Amino acid sequence: MQEATVKVDGMTCRSCVKSIESSLDTIGVEGKVDFEEGTVHLQYDESKLMLNDIKEVIRNKGYEVSN
Repeated sequence: MQEATVKVDGMTCRSCVKSIESSLDTIGVEGKVDFEEGTVHLQYDESKLMLNDIKEVIRNKGYEVSN
């Protein structure tokens, strides 16, 4: 398992946390959102998904993602 933490801007409420975690679940990625820090800690199988693919899923929900 690969791990990474990415910065996510645009989260305004706890509903945003659930939205991100839910979309990560659908692609088989374990994600722990820290609303106060504005980060998402990811655990994923790099043989199935690359980090850029995961970032794109979060971006498609309307958030800005950086390292």
